[in-house]
Amino acid sequence: MLSRRAFSTALLTTLAAPLVSRAAAQTASDMGSLAGELPQLHAIMVQRGEDIVLAEAFRGPGLDRVANIKSCSKSIVALLAGSAISQGAIAGVDATLGAVAPSIIPSDATPGAADLTIEDLVTLRAGLEGTSGGNYGAWVNSGNWVAFALRRPMVAAPGGRMIYSTGTTHILGAALAVATGDSLLEQARAVLGRPLGIEIPAWTRDPQGFYFGGNEMALTPRAMLRIAVLLRDGGRFEGRQVVSTDWMRASVRPRTRSPWSGLDYGYGWFLSESGFIIARGYGGQIIAAHPERDLAVAITSDPNAPARSDGHFGRLMELLEGPLLAAP
Repeated sequence: MLSRRAFSTALLTTLAAPLVSRAAAQTASDMGSLAGELPQLHAIMVQRGEDIVLAEAFRGPGLDRVANIKSCSKSIVALLAGSAISQGAIAGVDATLGAVAPSIIPSDATPGAADLTIEDLVTLRAGLEGTSGGNYGAWVNSGNWVAFALRRPMVAAPGGRMIYSTGTTHILGAALAVATGDSLLEQARAVLGRPLGIEIPAWTRDPQGFYFGGNEMALTPRAMLRIAVLLRDGGRFEGRQVVSTDWMRASVRPRTRSPWSGLDYGYGWFLSESGFIIARGYGGQIIAAHPERDLAVAITSDPNAPARSDGHFGRLMELLEGPLLAAP
């Protein structure tokens, strides 16, 4: 197993190489070798332009079987929110929860819950106490996940700082289901599944029947890569505009910043300084795109092991920002 120091040394050596030798060193084989030394990593796929330059499954279920993408689900829900707005089911990002889906708001919701906007929810700036971390167990064991999340106290002003909370995205998902009349599964299949030619299996639902709005979706690495290509190409896939250009442009404008990773955050997507647009899921699940470098990436990892910014996720970012970004 490659140590973090050795891994970093390998990256620095590669990046410090002269331009001519760098092109030779940074082959798909070299990138695959570095990726394979990450013990939590299961599979990686990299597409540059129209060419898949790396497709390796080192461990785990492989490239053609589904993996739990964990919180990458949040980014998928964000795309569905954009579609609902484009189709007129929701007036816009300024529409309030009380206007979009009043039926999901409990009578004892925290004051101000009805005034939360779609933008507050999709950027994780609802101000509500989070349901992730230490509150996660109590939340998913409650009898009504949406009501539980909307009863959390306001610990920040809505539209202010980012509070990472799966409950916030679940509220958004439930609102989308009410506003469109279609479940998140139906929306995901219509908006992404059929246009991209990918399978989207059913996933976990809450006690009221709402599909989990921020976790537990499952996709194959190949399907994840197609979503990365969609993201890279501004919402287009194989010549068709699948997600509106306006929503894609709005999605990659920084709205807040993660207090954990330091990455900027737009409409459901993390944004790196180098230009990567990233969906991130627990354990090291990644859907990433770099439009300027014509690059799309899908990564799956052990879904049961943590991947902190100073651990496995940090090493994945080194891989993205180092050899993958620099490769010709």
